[in-house]
Amino acid sequence: MISFYKQQLAERMVILGHHYQRDDIIQFADFTGDSLKLSQLAAREKDAEFIVFCGVHFMAESADILSAEHQKVFLPDVSAGCSMADMAEIDQVEQCGEILQQQLPHPEKLIPVTYINSSAAVKAFCGRHNGLCCTSSNCLAVFEFLWQRDPKTVVLFLPDEHLGRNTAYRYGITLNDMALWDPYEPSGAVTAEQLAHSRMVLWKGFCSVHQEFTCEQIHKARGEDPDVNVIVHPECCFEVAQLADYVGSTEYIIKTIRAARPGTNWVVGTEINLVNRLAREMKQRNIKVRSLSECPCLCETMYRIDLPHLAWLLDNLYQHCLAPDKNPFVNQIIVDEVTKRYAHQALAKMIQLTAVPVD
Repeated sequence: MISFYKQQLAERMVILGHHYQRDDIIQFADFTGDSLKLSQLAAREKDAEFIVFCGVHFMAESADILSAEHQKVFLPDVSAGCSMADMAEIDQVEQCGEILQQQLPHPEKLIPVTYINSSAAVKAFCGRHNGLCCTSSNCLAVFEFLWQRDPKTVVLFLPDEHLGRNTAYRYGITLNDMALWDPYEPSGAVTAEQLAHSRMVLWKGFCSVHQEFTCEQIHKARGEDPDVNVIVHPECCFEVAQLADYVGSTEYIIKTIRAARPGTNWVVGTEINLVNRLAREMKQRNIKVRSLSECPCLCETMYRIDLPHLAWLLDNLYQHCLAPDKNPFVNQIIVDEVTKRYAHQALAKMIQLTAVPVD
């Protein structure tokens, strides 16, 4: 049925499949990639009225923010959220911003930066306060821009503490110059003394998938094969990132392993669907790829996007085209205009300084 709906809707619809999606969804995707790349690709498809995002909620929001006015974005299952994005609620973020403005020695130096894995409301907060977004691919470039422009800049980094810590440390910021803000503790459990010398305030949030990877797993892999290559995502904890041979975004992981020499052995610290897909692809080149963890590290919310939900959504779009008045849209993701405007500012600022075009 999905193939039938794709044929009938043709160029009026584009299906986006995130790297972490299961294979039976990826087979129907017109484009695959990370969340920002997919949103940008969809925005380029001007003939596509319907953007079906097989990912999670914040990704569909980003697509709605970046897409043209005539385009509509849909999520096959609206319960497909992101636990990390949910760890930074907008009320908490606004309260944090107010407290930091009161307690920082130079509050005018505070710049909020949010990982793209965040809600539209948090992106809009950054846009309203002269901040911007980042991805795991361009996070270092964003930090370089801010601190080279003004070394006294204090970055409030949302919502993943590990990406912020790993990337800032790579830039040269010491761990002692990073404070950790806990939104469930008074004043974030951060003292005025800590803020006096902090160059970064990290939000206490994390990706549950990437916290499954441990130093013990790396030691075991190297014990079994001293020549093994360990590559992990920067959402992993600091200790794991320090032990790994390579640390980088999903796109970096894919490109690095595809460029590997035949006969090499790789263990990968990221979501299992991507790892398994790479393992099958690389097997024909005699490159061994497996997960760093022996237990499948699965993005459970992403896994809520399945064939029945996708077929149900496409059926709705098809029926809507036949009889719009009788078949209203289901599962459309709509970001309100005010939030969209400020969130777009944060995204556009990132895109401009990292030379990644929107169109």
